[in-house]
Amino acid sequence: MPRNMARILVIKLSALGDFVLALAAMKKIRGAHPKAHITLLTTPPFEALARSCPYFNAVDTGGRPEGLSAWLDLRRRLKAAGFERVYDLQTSSQSNRIFQLLRPGPPAWSGIAFGCSMPHRNPHRDRMHTLERQADQLMYAGIWPDAPTEPGAAPPPDLSWILKGAGAERSVPGANRPRPYVLFVPGGSAHRMDKRWPVERYSELARILYGRGFDIVIVGGPQETGLAHAIQRATPRARDLTGRTDFAAVATLGARAALAVGNDTGPLHLAAAAGAPTIVLFSKASDPALSAPRGRVAILRADDLSELAVAQVAQAAQALVPPLARQGALAP
Repeated sequence: MPRNMARILVIKLSALGDFVLALAAMKKIRGAHPKAHITLLTTPPFEALARSCPYFNAVDTGGRPEGLSAWLDLRRRLKAAGFERVYDLQTSSQSNRIFQLLRPGPPAWSGIAFGCSMPHRNPHRDRMHTLERQADQLMYAGIWPDAPTEPGAAPPPDLSWILKGAGAERSVPGANRPRPYVLFVPGGSAHRMDKRWPVERYSELARILYGRGFDIVIVGGPQETGLAHAIQRATPRARDLTGRTDFAAVATLGARAALAVGNDTGPLHLAAAAGAPTIVLFSKASDPALSAPRGRVAILRADDLSELAVAQVAQAAQALVPPLARQGALAP
């Protein structure tokens, strides 16, 4: 690296849905510093995605150190890198601690850490959607003077770089389907079960959509294979890809899907950002005004998702994608 090259650090530690939304701010940071050497400080689950991202020159996955030795090692690495500016897109107690770790003489810092040089002082920041909040943060940092901060105004994440790098259709399991398919994301964080629509409802919806002319493709982690099998009992030809897709494959499946349906969870954010018409199901556990995916998205809400009727989701699906049987598109 040339000695006179500016060194920038971006911090984004978790979670997948938030990481996907933060890609919009990351793109803006790269655009503001086109010749800088930019490092992303993140965590291991996002390493492959981050290393393929064109916005970064380097990736450090040690953003959540455990124990004094790991914290001191992180401090040593960050001090040795000589970062001139930090964009903290996590803005959490963890990332604030990293700022304090770099005293005395911390780099110019955009975030909310006490004492930082470019604080995001908007008193309404905690009531803003992630996209508008991060755009506003970058406006305060001086690199996005005309940032659109009205609700719904900030640009969504751009996943074109993932889709270009996905390769041929045959390299993505389930993407080359003989019929249009609906992507199901029935799982989510294991410690947030209140954000999940019951699998029995997904099973019933799968049967309805299959009858309308759509194949069903199910994605998620390996721990969600049981959910896929439950759906397959109602729709035996549904394709189970749980545990078989990385983030890039999920985005590619989303880009080619007729529709995506799922809980408020990271893979659904990827599908929506890739361009899939999307139905996202929200319980009272999260607020779509703060974190919903953007695009051609229908948001359905119920305080308790067990109270959300299949008929309501099926109606939203019909509004986004008319049944193929009515279009005369079903194979004989």
